[in-house]
Amino acid sequence: MISSEMTVREVAIQLPQSTRLFEKLKIDYCCGGNRPLTDACASIGMAVGEVLGMLESVSQAEPQGDRPVDFQNLPLSELITHILDTHHVFTKLEMTRLESLSKKVISAHGENHPELHKISALFDTLCGDLKPHMFKEEQILFPYIVALAQADAQNQPAPLGPFGTVNNPIRMMMMEHDTAGEILRDLRTTTSDYSTPADGCISYRTFYEALEAFEKDLHQHIHLENNILFPRAIELEARVTA
Repeated sequence: MISSEMTVREVAIQLPQSTRLFEKLKIDYCCGGNRPLTDACASIGMAVGEVLGMLESVSQAEPQGDRPVDFQNLPLSELITHILDTHHVFTKLEMTRLESLSKKVISAHGENHPELHKISALFDTLCGDLKPHMFKEEQILFPYIVALAQADAQNQPAPLGPFGTVNNPIRMMMMEHDTAGEILRDLRTTTSDYSTPADGCISYRTFYEALEAFEKDLHQHIHLENNILFPRAIELEARVTA
């Protein structure tokens, strides 16, 4: 049962399809997911009762056979595989495509639309942050979490991590997620909510549409890590090392 006393994070976990509505309403459910739903609604000028009604409609409209994956109860190794195969792959492919699109659009429209240079700089910064961030997850953090899960399943001692406790890299990853969230907000503001100007060509519109799709995927990506994977990994480590 969804209620006004819940945080946005709790709603997103209990009702995964709510993230689509939160994207539409521009309610932050990943980095800012610990806000009470009432506060999040107030920040966008909507009554919490109205949003609760929309969430109820979302819940009832979801066909039985099309319900989203229950990530909260998915084995951690499978959750990590999903994050890697779905979000890491998408992010890497789209970074390359968007960097190329950005240069093309700036070449054609940069003189009349100087904001494109700021957009390009913001996206370059975001990519520069995400590449080493994902590398650290793939090479260090995620393998450790998988090893933890295996130790738990086999009733074995916890593996030795190079960082003391999993809380340390998770804290760093969440700080980097916060930085990514700030850049995404700057991109949305600078692009006027990804509204293509009247003189924008097809490439211009494609660039903005791809940027917005990138934002939505990164929101979901961060949500799965911040709100589901990381808390479960911390709980798992505490149990295995007890």
